Amino acid sequence: MLSPNFNDRPDGIDIDTVVIHYTGMKSFDEAFDRLCDKKSEVSAHYLIKEDGEIINLVYDEYRAWHAGVSSWRGSDNVNDYSVGIELVNKGHEFGYEPFPERQMDSLLRLLQELLEKYPIEIRNIVGHSDIAPTRKEDPGELFNWELLASYNFAIWPDLPNDIANKILLSPGDKGEDVKKLQQKLSDFGYKITVDGDYGIETCYVVVAFCRRFTPTNIGDKWHQHADMSLESLLNSFL
Repeated sequence: MLSPNFNDRPDGIDIDTVVIHYTGMKSFDEAFDRLCDKKSEVSAHYLIKEDGEIINLVYDEYRAWHAGVSSWRGSDNVNDYSVGIELVNKGHEFGYEPFPERQMDSLLRLLQELLEKYPIEIRNIVGHSDIAPTRKEDPGELFNWELLASYNFAIWPDLPNDIANKILLSPGDKGEDVKKLQQKLSDFGYKITVDGDYGIETCYVVVAFCRRFTPTNIGDKWHQHADMSLESLLNSFL
């Protein structure tokens, strides 16, 4: 293996989740060096270059260190049960840009292989910002989740084109409507306190949801488009 940053998965754990990241560094070389530097204590199972080359840094059977403090669908320590995929991209700090077609094509091929090998539900193919919304924003609003959904590798809301986009809830709101929203976001998979208080944690989760499902309208206010998206996604699980 190319990266020394891994350990054994816990006994009895099945791989059932894929986490997609961007590297968020200025170049491939910087990202590769960091992911393979023992001192960094960071790694991923796969690194996909802009030209589509896939580099296997850690074998799937081992636990790579890509997720950090994280949770999805009620299970913490996402590293234990996931495969981490890093896409070379400068990210928001150094010049965020769309992911090249060849890079996305390679990701699609890799996802197909992983779904053939492991019991991964498509709702468990997620972004770093989904499992750690208070800390992370990758792969970000330019990542094409709708493309993944067209290959049945991700979920995507089924919505009409003409949606009125009014604000339903805002930071600082309290009450039963906020609690219902928090419960829905929790049911979807996010780690969120269901307490009826639209505080900072709820803001982070709302931003993460919007970045993924309503990427042209990202913010910490809950709007009708997002509400309809969430309903559509939850209904798809029934």
